Amino acid sequence: MSETRIRAAERRDLARITEIYNYYVLNTPVTFDVEAYSVERREAWFAQFSVTGRHRLLVAEEDGVVMGYAGTTRFRPKAAYETTVETTIYCAQEAAGKGIGRRLYAELFEMLKGEDIHRFVAGYALPNAASEALHRRFGFKVVGVFSENGRKFGKYWDVCWTERAG
Repeated sequence: MSETRIRAAERRDLARITEIYNYYVLNTPVTFDVEAYSVERREAWFAQFSVTGRHRLLVAEEDGVVMGYAGTTRFRPKAAYETTVETTIYCAQEAAGKGIGRRLYAELFEMLKGEDIHRFVAGYALPNAASEALHRRFGFKVVGVFSENGRKFGKYWDVCWTERAG
């Protein structure tokens, strides 16, 4: 049985992180990106993370292979939003149902306990029972639903927004 190791993401993980994300871009409405990313196009996104501070990125690794990632990013660029971060989490398809997302979030929130974060926010396209359950498990409360907020695959999708205290 493989052991899952949670650790800070490193530049060498970016190709696998991009591969995991691109699956969702091309096959699902859970992200509203509509074109796959190259590793080079994901460089700027990756550069926002640090091993300290509010904006972190963790990976879950099994047998040397990244199986998922979770992180926190800036919510909005205005200074008053500084202590609000948006969470992101994606797991490889072969990791579904293995509890990797739960482990990633648990470690992420534990690592961020000492940071100056007042609110965590998360948005997810509906329907998405797995994301809904994961966020509820970690204390996120629904604050609203934007109806038909994004168009992908010729259909409009609602987005549920949630928050929890930091």
